[in-house]
Amino acid sequence: MPQTWMITGANRGIGLAITTELLRRGDHVIAAARDPEANTLTELAAAHPGQLTPLSLNVTSDASVSAAKEALAGRAIDVLLNNAGVYGPRDRQSGLDVDFDAWREVFEVNVYAPLRVAQAFLPNVEAGKGRKIATITSRMGSIGGNPGNALIYRSSKAAVNMAMVVFGNAVRTQNVAVLLFHPGWVQTDMGGGGADITPAESAGGLIRTIDVSGMAETNSFRDWQGLSIVW
Repeated sequence: MPQTWMITGANRGIGLAITTELLRRGDHVIAAARDPEANTLTELAAAHPGQLTPLSLNVTSDASVSAAKEALAGRAIDVLLNNAGVYGPRDRQSGLDVDFDAWREVFEVNVYAPLRVAQAFLPNVEAGKGRKIATITSRMGSIGGNPGNALIYRSSKAAVNMAMVVFGNAVRTQNVAVLLFHPGWVQTDMGGGGADITPAESAGGLIRTIDVSGMAETNSFRDWQGLSIVW
């Protein structure tokens, strides 16, 4: 049976790769982005008639999320994937020198937005058969990994891990699985050309792992292949 996935940040990078793979296997995708009419998504919609629903969504805006929620009222979502994220500036991310304004902006996208989206579309997920909410985080948010530098990005990922675990505990009684994934070091604008794996490799692994995950894996912190990561 085809599934319905909603993906934020679906117009580029890992989000676009996951969207492409899901359409290829026959699933339906609600492709959420600030500019859902971007050329690539338009081409995918034409190549897969009836499978892709573009959705205008600014995840940092309460008004935009409310409008999107209204647009999708009554539509079941099997998997909600919080993928939209930013790294922040490449400098001033150390423990001795941090750009506080940039830090606030990164938290808006990487921490507040995933929870805002999860709360808004929880009824849609409850109406689906998959009943899964997954968030793309990063092993760089692992405190146990003894991190250095990249303070803004690392702290945002550690924070979203905590936020989604609290959310996951709150929705256990609704049998909604909440999952956290490190996508790998991926060759995207954020990861750079020297990264380990392609977006397609990451997307394939994430989809396979999400497919076989359920309540037994709720509040887990794993990589794209399903391997556990230290908190």
